[in-house]
Amino acid sequence: MPVVVARAGGVDPQRYRPNLAARNLRQGRTGITGVVVPEIHSPYFGALTGLLIDAAQERGWTVLLERTGGRPDLERRLLDGSEGHQVDGMIISPWSTSPSELASLAGGLPLVVLGELEPDASIAHVALDDVGAARDAVGHLVARGRRRIAAIGLQSGLGHGTAELRAEGFRQGLREAGLAPVAEVEVADLHRAEGARALRELLRLPGHPDAVFCFSDELALGARRVAAEQGVRVPDDLALMGFDDIEDGRFAAPSLTTIAPDREQIAERAVQCLTERVFGRPEALPGRRIVVPHRVRGRESTGAAHAPV
Repeated sequence: MPVVVARAGGVDPQRYRPNLAARNLRQGRTGITGVVVPEIHSPYFGALTGLLIDAAQERGWTVLLERTGGRPDLERRLLDGSEGHQVDGMIISPWSTSPSELASLAGGLPLVVLGELEPDASIAHVALDDVGAARDAVGHLVARGRRRIAAIGLQSGLGHGTAELRAEGFRQGLREAGLAPVAEVEVADLHRAEGARALRELLRLPGHPDAVFCFSDELALGARRVAAEQGVRVPDDLALMGFDDIEDGRFAAPSLTTIAPDREQIAERAVQCLTERVFGRPEALPGRRIVVPHRVRGRESTGAAHAPV
């Protein structure tokens, strides 16, 4: 079931955005925008959803929040009108449906797509440079003296490109360092249980790795638990690196080195693009691919200087 999210609060004058309520009334709009994400229980999508809601509310929107679990039938139904939702536009993070198909299903509905699927020329697309980010992760591990590096997080069965792009960046980083991967472990999802299972698999290998790059912080936290259970010291015996910069990683012991995407900019740019399309003419606006920055946050799990929480 959908959840209508509305929160009251003051407005910071330094971050003022024009309130859209009066304009909505004049132009026959609902003042409601849809935000569609695959998960709300994961720390990454939970934090991103909160930032999207904040950015939308600063502009006077009410947000209708939906989760799809990455199911293609739900992703498509939310856009083809069969769910009966009345929204002025939609921000969607799809896992199973291509942007071109999303644009076709949406018809004239203003649409902004989040994530790493191939962009469509007719819609706005806000994404991270996953190849570059994964390459930077490997560069950090190599700079810390690691040479037997494995990856946890491949998902060849899913349609979205996140894991494939991170795997490509991982391989590029190793090639640039003159190294070959120790192993690349497939996972069913990017959560803790799969990270734990994958590290058990890696530790059974002869000459197991001295570093593991996990494609999410949750995978890395699951792996860290198994390392502790099996007496593998992090980072002395095994460096662990994640992706997402979730709060749990900052407060873990040891704290988790990670790739930190600029979530605030993802939310701000996505809502701004949607606003332009709702109050302009979407068919006259060119499709845009906006790539947001990322950074490596070196912490204790790779032996880097501890970053304050």
